[in-house]
Amino acid sequence: MKNKYLTISVALMCAGLSASCDRFLDTLPDNRTEVNTDEKITSLLVSGYDEHPGIVLTEMMSDNVDSRGTLGNAYNRLQDEQFAWADMLETGNDSPKAVWDGCYGAIAVANHALQAIEEQGNPARLNPQRGEALLIRAYHHFRLINIFALHYSSLHGETDPGVPYATDPETTVAPYYERESVAEVYRKIEKDLEEGLPLIDDDIYTMPKYHFNRKAANAFAARFYLYYGKYDKVIAHANEVLGNTPVNVLRRVIDFVPLAGDYSLISNEYILPKHEANLLLIPVYCYAGSIFRNTSSGKKYMYSQYLSSSEVTRSNGPWGTYRSDLFHHRTSAYTNYGGYCCVAKHPSLFEYTDRVAAIGYTRTVQVAFTTDEVLLCRAEAYIMREEYDKAVADLALWMSNHTSSTVTLTRELINIFYSDPVPDPDRPDDPHYYTWEVPTVKKRLNPETPIVSDEQENFLHCLLHFRRIETIFDGLRWYDIKRFGIVIYRRELDANNSITLLDSLPVNDPRRAVQLPDPVIKAGMMPNPRN
Repeated sequence: MKNKYLTISVALMCAGLSASCDRFLDTLPDNRTEVNTDEKITSLLVSGYDEHPGIVLTEMMSDNVDSRGTLGNAYNRLQDEQFAWADMLETGNDSPKAVWDGCYGAIAVANHALQAIEEQGNPARLNPQRGEALLIRAYHHFRLINIFALHYSSLHGETDPGVPYATDPETTVAPYYERESVAEVYRKIEKDLEEGLPLIDDDIYTMPKYHFNRKAANAFAARFYLYYGKYDKVIAHANEVLGNTPVNVLRRVIDFVPLAGDYSLISNEYILPKHEANLLLIPVYCYAGSIFRNTSSGKKYMYSQYLSSSEVTRSNGPWGTYRSDLFHHRTSAYTNYGGYCCVAKHPSLFEYTDRVAAIGYTRTVQVAFTTDEVLLCRAEAYIMREEYDKAVADLALWMSNHTSSTVTLTRELINIFYSDPVPDPDRPDDPHYYTWEVPTVKKRLNPETPIVSDEQENFLHCLLHFRRIETIFDGLRWYDIKRFGIVIYRRELDANNSITLLDSLPVNDPRRAVQLPDPVIKAGMMPNPRN
């Protein structure tokens, strides 16, 4: 893992909360640089975006991977721990410790910028910088709470342990923090978000896509309120992103068709800031570009052809029977290691620290928010409000944009397909939900908010099917599993795709909250409970 030691005390929050960054703790920040000009504040905020996104962490914990046993090798011991839903002791760029340190480091940057703005009297000319700092603080707490705590609950969120919400710059070594409740953290995120978003001004950026520009900020708000269950606000913020003609801002996925089969070309194209669909880009230290592509890296745990065909990007759907040219952003299938699939999203980049020795850091670019995901956030909000015709419009737009299917998605078609997506003549009385022996696209849902009708459930299955395809390899499926109380399994597939059940994650399993990093617990913070 690459540690960044800044010339000012912005890393102290990371240090205090995790008992890490030991070298930084050798001295107090008596000689830190003063952030006392507009230019320094603006420049400081460039460092306010965590470079350890946890993409691999949450993707490996989701149902988007199976074990292939001895057919492949793990990328490292951390990948073994992630797949097993273990309390992770290994460190590295995709570890809980890296995410924790990185998020609190970014929060510290935001707090120092806010303090510097306050010391100048909160002048109106610095409103855009203040807005960006508040969005940075809200976003990184949002990431922390959704990784290290259970999903927000209106029933027990006031007692579920969350994370510390840091609002003050640190000037002492290793301050002590108490965990706040999940509900309290959500309230504070909302406060920062609502105060900061109106202040965002794209004109202060030379490269807006690498900052919380207005569309990125609204996209974050749409996702936040979706997780919070405030659906009116989801729709309002999604409308700010999508405008009156959403098709004009969605990804032109059809442009990938001529590049089919070339992972590097497609993944490099996918992350370009010129695309309207890409709202926030963050260069990161992450090995997603290595293990999610056609290499031998990490293929003990993989997105198998079997999984892809039965559940996700190569499955049948309301678009009809799957064929290889159906999706414009195509799924490449490979036969080695028992058969696996790739969808090109994360370019494999390398930062050399010594070109002669050929050593350095594995990097990629995270597309943190896209218009396509915002469209599906809005569709889900419409479903929860039982506005099915509006939901159909958004879902149909997504399907027509991503596939070459000539099928028109309708309310009737959704109800037909997702009421019984995989008929099984040997089990005529079974509703054909997913089981670990017979996987389907339809998994039992156990959300806190009761599903009000069969039609609402059918629409939610459709929405989650589309979201799973849209967010494959982005790590977001894990949060949908938590939000909807989906039971998932650890399966091992042999060369013939015979399945052995290794473990399961029930609805109320405390492992749905990733355990705090070991140094944080040893420093005195209450760990997450375990059975």
